[in-house]
Amino acid sequence: MKNIYPIFDSILSKEDKEKLLQQKAIVIWMVGLSGSGKSTLARALENTLHEMGHLTQLLDGDNLRTGINNNLTFSPEDRKENIRRAAETARLFMNAGVVTICSFISPTEEVRKMAREIIGPAYVEVFIDCPLAVCEARDVKGLYAKARRGEIKDFTGVNAPFEEPKQAEIIIDTANQELKSSHQQLVHQILERIKY
Repeated sequence: MKNIYPIFDSILSKEDKEKLLQQKAIVIWMVGLSGSGKSTLARALENTLHEMGHLTQLLDGDNLRTGINNNLTFSPEDRKENIRRAAETARLFMNAGVVTICSFISPTEEVRKMAREIIGPAYVEVFIDCPLAVCEARDVKGLYAKARRGEIKDFTGVNAPFEEPKQAEIIIDTANQELKSSHQQLVHQILERIKY
């Protein structure tokens, strides 16, 4: 790091870009088990905000693992690195004035704390609260069945831990709410935070 000279102090500020876009840039960090509804709600939120004239970027766990994170495994160390890279990427978008929506399982308090520290005060944690039994019954991708048969190692909720968030700013109960009301609740909470 000796020969690195960042120019952060001489580039346009996030505030300059927010003024241009007429929105407050935040990072909406959606966490929850596979099958809880994170990606579904993230896509719906992005579409709604876009229709309302907001510039957004959606970062989804599966998408990042096919590109920037395609060299990572699901070991505890690589899971942590996956979240670190995602948070750094989200911070770049946020600093460009973009409302950034992130959909990552983020299974432990440690990785969520790391993401919060990287992003800073614009980090908004959204816990998509859905019990394991409900997520497993949905099993949209067939991953729980594979994990139960031993075909997937270290699968969150089955043979790898998921620690329920203790500091989420927003909690969406997708087990007991229909998609429409979950979406409306999320949009309402986010619009308050991005209003310029």
